[in-house]
Amino acid sequence: MADDSEPLPASRISPGPADLWHYPAHNLVAWKPKGVLDDLLLDEIGEWVCTIEEASPPFDRFVDLSRLTQVAVRTDHVFEFARRRAEQVAGMTRVNSAIFSDDWISFGIAHLYQELMAGTPIDVHAFHDRAEAAAWLGVPVEILKLGDEPAPAH
Repeated sequence: MADDSEPLPASRISPGPADLWHYPAHNLVAWKPKGVLDDLLLDEIGEWVCTIEEASPPFDRFVDLSRLTQVAVRTDHVFEFARRRAEQVAGMTRVNSAIFSDDWISFGIAHLYQELMAGTPIDVHAFHDRAEAAAWLGVPVEILKLGDEPAPAH
């Protein structure tokens, strides 16, 4: 049985991207992608979420976009991505998905996704303040800082 006092790396719950942490005590999976947010990375995000959704019970999500170096995703791709995600989650148990960005461009993309996912089982909220995201998710803000090592779950 897993020890809920320590976060689990993604490799212990399912294959996934680097910098993916699972906080079982908070029913949360958190990811901090780096590099360029483009159509390929957006699809990668969707693929790992689908894989985890199929393999485990519903969980809340936190995506921290603060390590992105560039935003080059096409707007029509965001619309297509949201349409696919809405189809994939139809009938799923409701979950919260917080997207944090300290950059206005990626925040705008996150907010667009929030609007496109309205009315689906994924309650998406874009945040420009990490503490507000933590409060909305009901988790300690420390675990959303996502440094090089995951913060301990309190």
